[in-house]
Amino acid sequence: MRRFAGAAMALVLIVGLTGCSGKHTLFGQQEETVKSMKIGVSVYDQYDTFISSMLEYMNVYVKEKEKQENIKITMEVVNAGHSQLTQNDQVEEFLNDGYDVVCVNLVDRTDASTIIEKAKNTDTPVIFFNRELVEEDLERWDKLYYVGAEAFESGIMQGNLVVECCRERMDEIDKNGDGRLQYVILEGEAGHQDSLVRTEYAIKTVTDSKIQVERLADEIANWNRAQAMTKTAQWLNSFGEEIEVIFANNDDMALGAIDALKEDGPQQWPVVVGIDGTDVALEAVRKQELYGTVLNDARGQSEGIIELAWSLCTNHPLSEKFALQDGKYIRLPYEPVTYQNLEEIEMKKQI
Repeated sequence: MRRFAGAAMALVLIVGLTGCSGKHTLFGQQEETVKSMKIGVSVYDQYDTFISSMLEYMNVYVKEKEKQENIKITMEVVNAGHSQLTQNDQVEEFLNDGYDVVCVNLVDRTDASTIIEKAKNTDTPVIFFNRELVEEDLERWDKLYYVGAEAFESGIMQGNLVVECCRERMDEIDKNGDGRLQYVILEGEAGHQDSLVRTEYAIKTVTDSKIQVERLADEIANWNRAQAMTKTAQWLNSFGEEIEVIFANNDDMALGAIDALKEDGPQQWPVVVGIDGTDVALEAVRKQELYGTVLNDARGQSEGIIELAWSLCTNHPLSEKFALQDGKYIRLPYEPVTYQNLEEIEMKKQI
């Protein structure tokens, strides 16, 4: 029995030593040799088109990393279903189960405190992504990170899409000939940073170009295609041909607007623009139903998350492709998409 107990203890030690033992040290210290690592991922809504595409890319990069480093990577993804309380419990379970890194797509960007405190208690790094937490929260601990993009850039680019379209065919867009753009806007979530910033900068970019605008209506559609279709159908009943531009904070809502236009739209469609560059949106650009969108680099962000998780776990230097800004942020640029550069963008999205 003593010999058996000794063998069992040796096995436990071997397993412990071949796991992600370097996760609690900082970059620049001695690199760790690891044979396995566990990544827990909690998303606000796995059915969100953009988030779904990120998860697909992350799975691809996990497999690539396993081959490159001869390591077993377990990545478990759970869906919080729009509940911050559920997400808090999911993160706690990851921590209790000894996951090496936790990646969180926050339900409520203003309510990260519980997750941060739980992670600090177990000394487990957290990579927030896509839905940016409040800066003060990110600064509360040195093992908190964010991977995403600057929301204002997407708003500026979306506004520029409309400006460029007006320069090409203002007479056609300005259906009533009053020299102003009558527009409606589909917003993501009430109080959500990306919604607020994208809306502000898109409209500001248009007005800064000396184009006069008139807002007919704006509605919250929660990033959701079906909700956006319903809101747009109501606007079409109220305003009809008066609508000259439809701004949408993301592609799913832009596609919802297009669904409504197809069902019972005006003879001459308004200009519709989105943000994200999802595959289904690019197909709408190809059909010239969606005038343009702004590519949010799901592929690059997903690779950045996996590379950062690997570096945190092993103390290997972070890939030069993903330099940390202020020791906290990986931010990747947006890129405008129209029919003219569609093929180039599609090539960039391929792995």
